Amino acid sequence: MLKFNGKKFNATDFEKSINSAMVQQAKDEMAERFRSICLPATKEFPTVASIGNSLSDLSLRVEGSKELIDHIRSKLPPEEISSVQFVERRKVVQPKVFLSFGWEDRQLAEQIARKLTDEGIDTWWAEWEIQSGDSLRQRIDEGLGACTHFVVLLSKESINKPWVKQEMDAGLVRMLDEKCKFIPLRTDLPHSELPPLLSGRLSPDVSEDCDLSQLISDIHGISRKPKLGNGPIDQELPDIGFSVAATSIAKVFSDKSEFGSASDPLLTNEDIAGATGLSMDDVEDGLYELRSFLKDQNYHVGPESEFFVEFDKAFKAWNPEKDALKLASSLFNDDKFPSNVEKIAELFGWDARRMNPAIGYLVNRGICRETGICGTYPWAEPYIDEKQSGAIRRFVKSRT
Repeated sequence: MLKFNGKKFNATDFEKSINSAMVQQAKDEMAERFRSICLPATKEFPTVASIGNSLSDLSLRVEGSKELIDHIRSKLPPEEISSVQFVERRKVVQPKVFLSFGWEDRQLAEQIARKLTDEGIDTWWAEWEIQSGDSLRQRIDEGLGACTHFVVLLSKESINKPWVKQEMDAGLVRMLDEKCKFIPLRTDLPHSELPPLLSGRLSPDVSEDCDLSQLISDIHGISRKPKLGNGPIDQELPDIGFSVAATSIAKVFSDKSEFGSASDPLLTNEDIAGATGLSMDDVEDGLYELRSFLKDQNYHVGPESEFFVEFDKAFKAWNPEKDALKLASSLFNDDKFPSNVEKIAELFGWDARRMNPAIGYLVNRGICRETGICGTYPWAEPYIDEKQSGAIRRFVKSRT
C-alpha cells in the first residue's frame, strides 16, 4: 500500500503538502534576500517576516530604521516595492543623563540623581562615577560623550562656577550636534537671571518639592498630549489599521486564545458572528482582510503565530516585539541565561499566553529556529535556539 507521511496515500493531502512546501520555500527565500541587506553606516540589519498561505498571497514585512528602509528601497526595482510592507522602527534608546551641578547644591543634585535612576534613567553623577585615582577629565569626558540628555542644576552660586560653565559648554556643543538634549533646572534662581543662551529654554524650578514627574516623562519621550480617542462608531476598539469588522474579529481571536500559539483558538464563521454581532457577510469580509494572519482548517478558522505578534499589542497589556527584544537581549548579554522556555517564563514572570508570541516574533523573522516537538504544551517552542550564527546579535544591535 502506497503511503505518504506515514498514512495511506491521499491525492488531496499530497497536493496540499506539496503546495505548503512550495509556499514555505518561497517565503524563506524571499525573507533571506532581505535579511542579508546591511546599512553600511550603522551595520544595521532588518528584521523580516514573510506572511501569507499561498503563492498568490505572499507578502513581506520588513522592519528597521528609516535610514535602513530608505537604503533597502534604493536597491529594489520599482515593481518589487509594492509587494513589500516597510515598517519603520525607532531604536530603543536607553536614556543617559549627565547631571552637572555646583558643590553647594550637592544635596539636591543627589536627590535628583536618585529619582531619575529610580525611574529607569541611567544618570551620571560625579559622586557615583569618579573613584579614587580616576582621571577627572577622562571620567567626565566619558559621561558627556555617552549622554542623551545634559541636565544642569543652576543656582545663584553654581551659575558662575567655571567648572559648571565648562560642562555647559560641552553640553551645548553636543546639543548643537544633535547628540543630546540640553535641560536646565533652576533652584532659588529667577528665570530672569539665566544667561541669554538659556533664557529661551524651558527651565523647570525644582526649589520647593523637587517634583520631577514632568522631567522624567520628557526624558523618556512621553508626550504631554492626550491620546486621540476613537470615534463614536468604534469607541471600544483600538485603531489597528483595519476595518471595524476585521478589528472586532481580531479582538475575538486574541481574547479567546489561551496560549497565543497557532490554531488557538479554532472558530467557525458562526462562532465569530455570535461573538461579534456581525452579519455573516461582514464576518466573511473581515476574515478576508485578515487572511494573511489566519488559516482555514476543516471548516474552522485559526490564527497563525504571526497573528499574536501583530495584534497582541492592541488588545493585551504587552507588546510581543518589545518582549522579543528583551528576550534576545538577555540571551545575547548573559552567557548563563537559560534557553529553556519554561525557565525563562519563570524568570520574567510571564505565562504561556505572553511568552509564545514573543518567541513567535523571533522564529517568524528567522532569528530563532522552530524547536517544537510533541509534549511541550503549553509552550509553542520548548527552548530557544538561534537559527544561524549571529542572528540574535544582529537583531539586538540593530534595535538598540
